[in-house]
Amino acid sequence: MTARYCSLPQQSAPAFAPGLAAGRLHALVSGHRMWVNGTVLHYCFFDRDTDTSVIAGPGTGRTRAVSWVGGKEQRDVVRECFQEWGDLGIGLSFVEVDDRSEAELRIGFQTGDGSWSAVGRDALRVGLDERTMNVGWDLTAPGERGTALHEIGHALGMLHEHQSPFAGIHWDDEAVYTDLAGPPNFWSRDTTWFNVLRKLDAHEVNGSVWDPHSIMGYPFPAGLILEPEQFRAGLSPPGVLSSADKDFVRRWYPPDPAREPRELVPFRSVPLRLASGAQADFTIEPPETRTYTVGTFGDADTLLVLFEERDGRPRYLAGTDDGGTPHNATVRTRLIKGRHYVVRVRMYSTWGSGETAVMCW
Repeated sequence: MTARYCSLPQQSAPAFAPGLAAGRLHALVSGHRMWVNGTVLHYCFFDRDTDTSVIAGPGTGRTRAVSWVGGKEQRDVVRECFQEWGDLGIGLSFVEVDDRSEAELRIGFQTGDGSWSAVGRDALRVGLDERTMNVGWDLTAPGERGTALHEIGHALGMLHEHQSPFAGIHWDDEAVYTDLAGPPNFWSRDTTWFNVLRKLDAHEVNGSVWDPHSIMGYPFPAGLILEPEQFRAGLSPPGVLSSADKDFVRRWYPPDPAREPRELVPFRSVPLRLASGAQADFTIEPPETRTYTVGTFGDADTLLVLFEERDGRPRYLAGTDDGGTPHNATVRTRLIKGRHYVVRVRMYSTWGSGETAVMCW
């Protein structure tokens, strides 16, 4: 019997400037959904009577309102899985909060809407009263704990392993479409293509070698895979974090990233001379409460993220990615006098003059 599968929300591919060198394009494609290392990711669970939406019953055409609120046992499984990812010693940390306006990750348990998650920083595009993740079935059932690990993997920026171009999987396409059109998934052909048959760009995948044991892969019954031959009888990942899963997140989020020392920026420009892929933090303290523009200027491909420090921890406020075009990267947001803010800058590459700077004005 076919398992219940995660169905990712469909997103259009990012657009980058034409004519990018291969190395720059690889850095942009592979990293555009990943969090800046050192980020504290806050998560919350929907808990109000009004946290509900209308969904259609599969095969019936009838609609009904279904709550997003999950029971304590369901929430505890998700908490344990955040802890398991965090226990790897990665450079991200996870904090549960009650106020959804402070949560980058907002989790619902709507039965009938499947299990899915926004991938990495795509969560920042989702409205504060909307889910960035849903778990659509009982996580306490045998073998289902892996669903929570899988969805959190997406939230960290990981994609489906069975869609890796390095897997060499040759599908029986029509058998896959037919199988997933029935219970328990009831998927359309578009959904099946996007989540199973579509091959990812080689720059997007979780590693340069396919990992059939990854938590980010699906189990498949016999009759759907034609090649490799050893998987014609089915593919059965164990539902736990594999060695390759752990290696991938540790590479992206090392526990002690090498950074330049943090420097207080009293609303003046600070030159940056970062090597390709490097990042540095700068702390700013606004002299008065108002809306400021915080940004960089000069010839560089830049990812810029602004955090507010609370109890020594950074809380995401705003961010921008210049999309590979060497020009200014700026964000506008309200800064409050007497509070400390961290401008975190990652440089994809540096260009000739080295005039790139962080500025606040």
